Amino acid sequence: MSAMLANVLDLRQIAPPQRHTLIFSAFEALAPGQVLELVNDHDPRPLNEQFQMRSPGQFSWSYLEKGPQTWRVQIGKSGKAAGGTCCGGCCGG
Repeated sequence: MSAMLANVLDLRQIAPPQRHTLIFSAFEALAPGQVLELVNDHDPRPLNEQFQMRSPGQFSWSYLEKGPQTWRVQIGKSGKAAGGTCCGGCCGG
């Protein structure tokens, strides 16, 4: 899968209460196939769980760097629409 880099968000200088709102807004602005790279000072695993609840099947999650000082995660936006497909993708939906 080739993805186009859309944004890099360095969260280390952003106040923690503002981070998730910014991340979800940036993700929503992505076109299918684009990616968002996050740079953080801790493992954003709870964010992954939020993405799974908010956008199941609509994103990919790949660690680019796993600490201990810097964590980098690439979040890709898939082409699937909200609600998924009838049977898991066999008809290209």
